[in-house]
Amino acid sequence: PDRFPTFGKATKTPKPQALDKLAGSIIPHVEVKDMNFRPKALYVAFMTRRVLMCMHDPKLVDDRDYVGNKRLELAGQMLALLFEDLFKEFVRMIKTSMDKILKKPNPTAEFDPINLIGQFESRITGGMERAISTGNWTLKRFRMDRAGVTHVLSRLSYISALGMMTRITSQFEKTRKVSGPRALQPSQFGMLCTSDTPEGEACGLVKNLALMTHITTSDEEEPVRRMVFILGAEDVTTSSGTEVYGAGAYIIFINGTPVALTRQPKQFLVAFRKFRRMGRISEFVSIYINHHHNGVHIATDEGRICRPLIVVEKGKSKVTTRFLESLRKGTMDFDDALSRGIVEYLDVNEENDSNIAVYEDAITQHTTHLEIEPFTILGAVAGLIPYPHHNQSPRNTYQCAMGKQAIGAIAYNQFTRIDTLLYLMVYPQKPMVSTRTIELIKYDKLPAGQNATVAVMSYSGYDIEDALVLNKASCDRGFGRCQVFKKISVPLKGYPNGYSDRMSDRDMENPRHRKIGKDGIVEVGSEIEAGDMYMLKETPMNQSTAVNSAGQKWAPQHMSYKLPDPAYADKVCITTNEGNNTIMKIQTRQTRRPEIGDKFSSRHGQKGVCGLLAEQADMPFSDKGVTPDIIMNPHGFPSRMTVGKMLELVSGKAGVLEGKQEYGTPFGGSKVEDMGNALVRNGFSYTGKDFVTSGITGESLPAYVFFGPIYYQKLKHMVADKMHARSTGPRAILTRQPTEGRSRQGGLRLGEMERDCLIAYGASQLLLERLMLSSDAHEVDVCETCGMMGYNNWCQSCQSSRGVVKMTMPYAAKLLIQELMSMNVKASLQLDDEFPRE
Repeated sequence: PDRFPTFGKATKTPKPQALDKLAGSIIPHVEVKDMNFRPKALYVAFMTRRVLMCMHDPKLVDDRDYVGNKRLELAGQMLALLFEDLFKEFVRMIKTSMDKILKKPNPTAEFDPINLIGQFESRITGGMERAISTGNWTLKRFRMDRAGVTHVLSRLSYISALGMMTRITSQFEKTRKVSGPRALQPSQFGMLCTSDTPEGEACGLVKNLALMTHITTSDEEEPVRRMVFILGAEDVTTSSGTEVYGAGAYIIFINGTPVALTRQPKQFLVAFRKFRRMGRISEFVSIYINHHHNGVHIATDEGRICRPLIVVEKGKSKVTTRFLESLRKGTMDFDDALSRGIVEYLDVNEENDSNIAVYEDAITQHTTHLEIEPFTILGAVAGLIPYPHHNQSPRNTYQCAMGKQAIGAIAYNQFTRIDTLLYLMVYPQKPMVSTRTIELIKYDKLPAGQNATVAVMSYSGYDIEDALVLNKASCDRGFGRCQVFKKISVPLKGYPNGYSDRMSDRDMENPRHRKIGKDGIVEVGSEIEAGDMYMLKETPMNQSTAVNSAGQKWAPQHMSYKLPDPAYADKVCITTNEGNNTIMKIQTRQTRRPEIGDKFSSRHGQKGVCGLLAEQADMPFSDKGVTPDIIMNPHGFPSRMTVGKMLELVSGKAGVLEGKQEYGTPFGGSKVEDMGNALVRNGFSYTGKDFVTSGITGESLPAYVFFGPIYYQKLKHMVADKMHARSTGPRAILTRQPTEGRSRQGGLRLGEMERDCLIAYGASQLLLERLMLSSDAHEVDVCETCGMMGYNNWCQSCQSSRGVVKMTMPYAAKLLIQELMSMNVKASLQLDDEFPRE
């Protein structure tokens, strides 16, 4: 189908049609003015030349995984596509209905287009709301069908919300095992975080922005094109092929389209950059030279990743002491640095064409730029880790995944919100060993963890395989204590005859109504246990026909609390939704203290569950009388090589003794020598080890123990949410097998692999019991003569009861045979004696 159909116009002859197609549909971004096809021909020739160059030298093939060749689609771009599709559909519908009305020979009313617009205007709003709420972008015009474009922002912790806002998802399908797109690209340096990516199937496909990254929006090409000609470049369309590809001639491309020609590419580049630093051109326009195919590339399009760098001229950084002082005073800010040409944004391609010094003392006469700070190559989530440059890299990646699951403070309004699920720590603390990133993203204001005194030693044997021993007295004082808030939401529906659901009065005699107030809703502050009513709702029996209030009957629909562990009613909120229906929201609260099986983690990917709650009297204590909050098994260190954790302990200990905040900033931070000296000044060993006495025997331990504060996070995986067992319980209706899942009191599945093990052991009776007797044993009547199933000792197909016997088989097998029969497939049962005579 033609993209631009002609209505009622005279059809053109084939030659103009072909010219139109060439001008408008083939390589449409190179525009044709006044039927001048030369720019388009030049573009095609250039494409052909690139292909031939690649045939000659395979190294010149572009790398599709190189970050400079990628563009990010932002929310605005996606919404623009969606709006364009909906708006054109809207216009088309108005046009068709107008045609319909105006075609009538004798209209009954005066034609008013406003009514038509009113009919269809909800389509745009509805279409956008539907796309955003489901995440499905389905655009017929662009043949685009993409799912999962939008996500609900996770508010599990402050970091999980922050990490979600910097996330980048590639459209590459996760199932294929290709290493190319998943690999860590060298061009990712400073643009995308090198550590923050999920483990498992999405590894390397889901990335996160680094700390100072900016994503460009599109700038106009026309002013840039004029600027190119002002800077003395000649028009490429007027020159011949020998001039274009002659020695020393460089083509200037704007967003990939050849525009002009220059013979002094370096001078042109320097002049263009000077204009950009003066602010004559947008700061996000990038320019770089490609010497392989003699081109100067200028990019103004949207979705390029770029980051700021300090400009270096004549071997000196443009950031002066005076500028830094005015920054500190607040008389200048980052935008002033940008407009004065002290700082400029470089995208990946231009960064590759520059010579960047990491530190100021590394500047030579060839240096063009200076890094603002090396730690900005990491993102906001990886920036929480102290001393990450001393850890093995996968450990930092694990911490990036776990930092988003830590329980802490989520926002300053956390007590006024009613979330579906909210985990809050009761006493969150800011870390003793901070980083610069933590201060920049304000994690120290909304922390998720506590500084625990840790002893690295083996104790009790309940600390095997990363398990932790917790001090019971610390838990009594509030270590690791958290609150779980859940929302129960009940709408009061309205019905066509004007009635709506209502609350009914409590029954004083009924013990399950004890917790309910006189308005029919649970009283705030009362403890609800399993089986207690929390809301007495009634629905009208007559919902469609009009009846007077005396004739209306009401059916009770009381809501009862189902969960096994009790909770407190924390808040009750009565509100309405868009449809003006009343909604009752009840927030329940549980306070949980750490128990055996709860998951904890330090900031170095060292996760473990609590294996024992030991009495304080039995814990070892140091010569200062300090008992640890956590005892960690030393086997967690050698193979994992998380030296950053040891440095955090030493720095934290020195910081406690000196009363200072220490830093573990990536590629910097407090130095170990200084920390060791601080420990020695305060009468401790510079190694961070202490003399420890056993709390059980009272004897001193024969070794010094590594002892000091480490920041520990409590993770959202708690044993109270996962513990599950079942004897008998609910069954699925169709197959009569036990239901699945903890929420439905499901059975514990003996899967195919477990079945294989039992077969290998030859445990046939156990197999029979697990797969049939404990699951869906069913007694059926089977006819021995025809092999069909009967009922009541009668075979319907033989019309007799002579050969009918009873046997037990799984109900699912009986169902399968009957479903096959419904498809005209006869499956007959051939019977044998269970215990034959011979």
